Amino acid sequence: MRENIDHLFTRNKAWSKKMTDIDPDFFSQLAKLQSPKYLWIGCADSRVSANQVIDLAPGEVFVHRNIANVVVHTDLNCLSVIQYAVEVLNVHHIIICGHYGCGGIQAAFEGMEFGLIDNWLRHIKDVYRWHQTEIDAQADDKSKLNLLCEKNVIEQVANVCHTSIVQRAWKNKKDLTVHGVIYDIENGLLHNLDTEVSESKQLNTTHLLNETN
Repeated sequence: MRENIDHLFTRNKAWSKKMTDIDPDFFSQLAKLQSPKYLWIGCADSRVSANQVIDLAPGEVFVHRNIANVVVHTDLNCLSVIQYAVEVLNVHHIIICGHYGCGGIQAAFEGMEFGLIDNWLRHIKDVYRWHQTEIDAQADDKSKLNLLCEKNVIEQVANVCHTSIVQRAWKNKKDLTVHGVIYDIENGLLHNLDTEVSESKQLNTTHLLNETN
């Protein structure tokens, strides 16, 4: 027998009632405007929900998620999200969040084949290739995978910073910082990877916009 989703509507009604019991104006205020300070670029993994992880209410964080939290310069979906967040919503922080135990990272590291997604995971394999010596020097597979998860976040921070959207924002003196963090599913804690970038001069000049643009 096919399972329906009626239970989700029941849970939704209960959640809606709980929120209005706490604050009768919650949804009326939420409907008027979204003005988040944060753009969260995270993994599509069902265990890593942005609002829950950082304990923010709906409307406080703008979210984009994909397999292994990858930012690709030809991904118009992700770039459109970044542009809207930066230029329309006026966010002040872009947070790239990876997580330990990422299935996409593991699939790329172990050379698994799944079909179409293999093309997406090529980006992770590139990260591994760039840092292979350091990763392979780790004591065990778990440590290797954890380090690859961290290196992937750091590379995606660089990719976000090198977009014309973020570079132009900095050129126009916008208050915008890009952060790299990683989530530990085993204890629910976020860890700062100390990759904050808030101006173009912190980047390799190869990818910077020409100042005359």
